[in-house]
Amino acid sequence: MKRGKEYIVFPLDVDNADAAKRLVERLCGHVGMFKVGLELFIRTGPALVQWIKDQAAAGIFLDLKLHDIPATVERAMRGIAELAVDLTTVHCGESQTMLSAAVKGSQGKVKVLGVTVLTSVSGADLKAAGYPDAVAADVTALVFHKATMAKTAGCAGVVCSGHEAAAIKTKLGKAFLTVTPGIRPAWSEGKKDDQQRVMTPAQAVALGADYLVIGRPIRDAADPVEAARRIAEEIEQGAMPRA
Repeated sequence: MKRGKEYIVFPLDVDNADAAKRLVERLCGHVGMFKVGLELFIRTGPALVQWIKDQAAAGIFLDLKLHDIPATVERAMRGIAELAVDLTTVHCGESQTMLSAAVKGSQGKVKVLGVTVLTSVSGADLKAAGYPDAVAADVTALVFHKATMAKTAGCAGVVCSGHEAAAIKTKLGKAFLTVTPGIRPAWSEGKKDDQQRVMTPAQAVALGADYLVIGRPIRDAADPVEAARRIAEEIEQGAMPRA
């Protein structure tokens, strides 16, 4: 059975290599994967990714959310594949051709995840962006549509909220990965941030999420290691078979 810490993806949401390295050194062994996003990768480049590979017994999720014409996305993905990371992302966007190009560029060396609808986005946001009222009123349906695009294109899984994980697994198969941000431990509920569609680690795992992106509750804790340990325990409780 997968251990609780192996579900945890910790985002290195800092702006310099030294701060990132301190977090990796502190949390290595307490989380399953480190996520390098746009801000950090732009500032540090592949060197930090290589350092994490050399120093930490953990996976790497390079979260760059590619979104461009198919030829550009394919070439960019070939570069990502050379870094030998575990997971990476491409926006599902408007084109299944772009998703297919991302998968082709990955050359089977990195698992490609389609980004469906960001967990910071609400129905009101979709309406303001020009989506029809029917779509804005049913974010879940839009997520399923984009997840199906990703599966058809050959992606290994999607990034989605925990609210959609179970239905995606039912519709697209248990092997199709669901990576869920917007995770807040039960003991940190009520704290406000920019996430709209949130749930607890135990809830997300019980619904079938494969990986949980958990940042603020660990990073902002008085003792990040203890926070990670508590979250791992909460995850294991959620993953226990129901009688």
